[in-house]
Amino acid sequence: MAIDCAYTIEGEGSALFLIHGIGARRATFAKLVDGLKDRFTCIRYDLRGHGESPAPHASFGLEDLVDDLEALRSTIGIERAHFAGHSLGGMIGPAYAKRYPERVKSLGLWSTAAFRTSEDSAKVKAVVAAMREKGIPQVLDTLTARWFTNDFAANHPDVIEKRKQQVIDTPADIFLNVFDIYAETEMGPWLHEISAPCQLVTGEEDGGCNPRLNREMANALPNAELVILDRLKHAIFLEATDRVLPVVRNFLIENSG
Repeated sequence: MAIDCAYTIEGEGSALFLIHGIGARRATFAKLVDGLKDRFTCIRYDLRGHGESPAPHASFGLEDLVDDLEALRSTIGIERAHFAGHSLGGMIGPAYAKRYPERVKSLGLWSTAAFRTSEDSAKVKAVVAAMREKGIPQVLDTLTARWFTNDFAANHPDVIEKRKQQVIDTPADIFLNVFDIYAETEMGPWLHEISAPCQLVTGEEDGGCNPRLNREMANALPNAELVILDRLKHAIFLEATDRVLPVVRNFLIENSG
């Protein structure tokens, strides 16, 4: 059953749904929205069990998160929109487009992964296993080292601590559930079915959602462009929205028709 997720709407113009990642919040996209709301109606929401959105009573999968997104679209009453997501959100968006292609004007796949090798999969599943064994707080430093560059972490400890607190404030069962979805989802077999214009953006130094995987994704998608941001890891919106905004804005304007 779909969850009625908490959401924020800002701006005017073509609708854009923004989907955050594991243990994050809709606030991830605040600076991005500031740079888009003059041309786009930006809808950002908290995933189920995150932030102000209710938590389900049982475990859930990727298709349940697609249900939530469709329920939100229906509630707001928007017929067609742009959809874009970061990390896990970059898997929810394509899964939505696969099920509801008629609803999608364009798709943003930001810092996400497909075509993982067995070694790639083993690494991400090992992180989940470590959190289950040791506890989520004990693995947070490992995660933030993967998310942020060393220089940014050294110069912005407040941002790192706030991101850690978001994870800690997310119920452990929800965090592990969404991490399982992220670790176990493989979009490779069906990405070729996505006909909407797609933009892939990833950091050059993002270990889990690296340029190698994103090049394979771009090659599989019928209509895709790939942007690799040098000197960045995973948290591209918390670390460098100013670099992401121009490429995203141009892509959205080109595909607003």
